[in-house]
Amino acid sequence: MKNTLKVERAILNLTQQELADRIGVSRQTIHSIEASRYTPSTVLALKLSAVFDKPVNDFFSLEEKDG
Repeated sequence: MKNTLKVERAILNLTQQELADRIGVSRQTIHSIEASRYTPSTVLALKLSAVFDKPVNDFFSLEEKDG
């Protein structure tokens, strides 16, 4: 899965820590999601959706390898 989390975070002028604090996770979790090393749970994706005020599909998308 690819994502534009880093871009969306920059648009809101948030640091990884600030975003992490808003959704109740560690800064490392945000870093791992941005680096596509961690796929967030549905609950976490929905929390991100609320912060960005956008549908989840606007910042997460499947790649061909995701099958």
